[in-house]
Amino acid sequence: MFSKEQFGQRVQEIRKLNHETQKDLGEAIGMSSNNVSEMENGKKTTVSEKIVKICRHYRVSADYLLGLSDDPEGGVERWVEEE
Repeated sequence: MFSKEQFGQRVQEIRKLNHETQKDLGEAIGMSSNNVSEMENGKKTTVSEKIVKICRHYRVSADYLLGLSDDPEGGVERWVEEE
């Protein structure tokens, strides 16, 4: 089952592992740092387009972010970088 809290925790964990601020992530995906904070605190989620941008930015699977898998890299090797 989807959990906003788990989604937020995973986004925050990956962001911190990549030594980025909420502002950095927000700029990368077109979201304010306030919205990133609310998302990481489990207060809000985001649209699928932003989830895809987070996945591509950090090269992590959507299944991992959404709590469907515990493998952060599952399937990301199939991605082709967009130019």
